[in-house]
Amino acid sequence: MRHNKFIDTLILKPMSIIYGMVVALRNRLFDWGILKEHTFDVPVVVIGNLAVGGTGKTPHTEYVVNSLMKDYRIAVLSRGYRRHTKGFVLADKRSTPNDIGDEPYQIYQKFGHEIRVAVCEKRVKGIRELLNIDPSINLIVLDDAYQHRYVKPKASIVLTEWNRPAYNDDILPLGHLRESIKGLMRAHMVIVTKCPSEIRPMDVRIIYEHLNLFPYQRLYFSHYRYGSLVSVFPDEVKYLPGLDWMTGDDSVVIVTGIANPRPMIRYIKSKKVKTKVVRFPDHHNFTRRDFEAIRKAFKELDSRNKYIITTEKDAVRIANSPYYPHELKSHTFYLPIKVEFLTPRMPKDALMFDEELRKTITRPSDIQ
Repeated sequence: MRHNKFIDTLILKPMSIIYGMVVALRNRLFDWGILKEHTFDVPVVVIGNLAVGGTGKTPHTEYVVNSLMKDYRIAVLSRGYRRHTKGFVLADKRSTPNDIGDEPYQIYQKFGHEIRVAVCEKRVKGIRELLNIDPSINLIVLDDAYQHRYVKPKASIVLTEWNRPAYNDDILPLGHLRESIKGLMRAHMVIVTKCPSEIRPMDVRIIYEHLNLFPYQRLYFSHYRYGSLVSVFPDEVKYLPGLDWMTGDDSVVIVTGIANPRPMIRYIKSKKVKTKVVRFPDHHNFTRRDFEAIRKAFKELDSRNKYIITTEKDAVRIANSPYYPHELKSHTFYLPIKVEFLTPRMPKDALMFDEELRKTITRPSDIQ
């Protein structure tokens, strides 16, 4: 195993160095003004990360939207990863995950009655289209756009995961980073996500020291609060089971198609139920064969009460598939998550996240 890891490092390290140099040059071109950053009359909030996937961008985007939508007319713009369309698409009641991508579809399902949701590979074009369609929009939230520097944000939020912080990672393809940790210099706020509910002051201090942020940057810590189970097919169920009601005699098939399902799997297993995990890649498009694998795993469970529990992001793809087995629908639920900010010992001048975000959005000029 060590030998294989050594060989992988030997092969991938030069590729990571070359990739890192290309990304660093691109960032320099923006810093020097050779590549142009566009500004808009409305504030833009960018949410992203340095790593590829798994840090919790969508739940934190939903948190930002929920926090600000009472005071702003918000539009959320994403590229719509793995959608089956091209160009600018404005979400509406007829949209599907294939039209706009699973994450924008999830956001639209929750907030579409109060905000605009759209997708476009070119964010500058997407913002212009949104403002042309709805001039009342006065705040744009860009999901997963930290490296998309053609738009200059008023507030940039970078996420890094508790169990895989950016300072312990390597640049692609050796590691998971899209750019080096120096990229944090552009951030206004950094959030350490998926933290344990209790954080020791020593851990906070170590993270502060490793991230080495500037005085104007703010560091926050968040974790997930899991909600009650929700039916993926509400017309098919007469009651909603609760994880806390289940016993060791109950069984669960956990179905995931996200980058890092480990926290959810640990949470469900902590309930002492029998579990079987069926795992797919991030943003997976489910096929008939996949659903047959889920059906087989479900049938193999030897319990009186059997359930299928998936993530909210996977649920939108499952619910919109015509191939999901009808006999599984009444047994299929998703586990919603909610972002909560922790309050470990912080510098005395640090504001709570919501307050700091509002302050950053409304200040006269950006920090250079």
